[in-house]
Amino acid sequence: MKESKFQQQVIQFLKDNKVWYVKYWAGSKFTSEGVPDLLVCIDGTFHGIELKNDDYYESKLQAYNMGLINGNDGEGYILRPTKVKKNKYPEFNYYQLTFEEWKARWFR
Repeated sequence: MKESKFQQQVIQFLKDNKVWYVKYWAGSKFTSEGVPDLLVCIDGTFHGIELKNDDYYESKLQAYNMGLINGNDGEGYILRPTKVKKNKYPEFNYYQLTFEEWKARWFR
């Protein structure tokens, strides 16, 4: 599944569940790199969600930023359609979930 299609599914799920979110676009001169794709508030908890398809890895800067979020009592993680990979940068404190695991964990 392409990441763009997966992103649409996740955003639609957030909309359907009336969850506040911001889709972050990096890459312009006005935005920072390494910021998670989705900045979300679920039941009062900040989530920095990096979306990846099942084949791609996170960058070191993305892993670092997710670790910072987790170190500050937020939730920083990678969300994938169906498969969880081993963290590419285990020195940073972050985790991965499949879409179904994510829904079960945060939307009971």
